[in-house]
Amino acid sequence: MKRRDLIKRLERAGFALDRHGGSHNVYKRGCDEEQIPRHKEINEMLAKAILKKWGIE
Repeated sequence: MKRRDLIKRLERAGFALDRHGGSHNVYKRGCDEEQIPRHKEINEMLAKAILKKWGIE
């Protein structure tokens, strides 16, 4: 999955960029926090696991 597509889906679910980490960007929604790696392509299994974790489809 393209990184930008994953970020768009997280943002639609209420997440917003909180800060840039060393090799990840950190997105927050209230107390929820998710780290997204800075690669153009994110492993499909990882992307699906992140979306499933937050109940996003």
